[in-house]
Amino acid sequence: MRLLTHNMLSCNIKGVTNGFPLRIEVEKSMEKEVDFNIDFLKSIFSKVEWTALVEAARSLGYNDLPEEVVDSSTMLESSDFLKKFHHALLELHLEEGALICPETGRRFPVNKGIPNMLLHEDEV
Repeated sequence: MRLLTHNMLSCNIKGVTNGFPLRIEVEKSMEKEVDFNIDFLKSIFSKVEWTALVEAARSLGYNDLPEEVVDSSTMLESSDFLKKFHHALLELHLEEGALICPETGRRFPVNKGIPNMLLHEDEV
């Protein structure tokens, strides 16, 4: 599961008001090379919840992203920043582990890179 996917997921258990971002519990992660596409990175940047991406990348052992967005237009013109953003967003993968709801602590397993976000009957 790419961190781009993680950044779009939240806990949808009935009654949960604080289901984002899901905390990552890593059993196995890997890096998979992806073609570098500047236009995609620039267009997706405004849709990414930055703090969640930084925390997720750190949970996978990647600490090269800046803590906060200071000046997005300047950052998006920096090839160094775009390469780091690309790597964190698209090349880091959670293969085995779990996504954990920040409010309830409910664990959603991730197996072979696929998160299982199905809810139990009593959670719907």
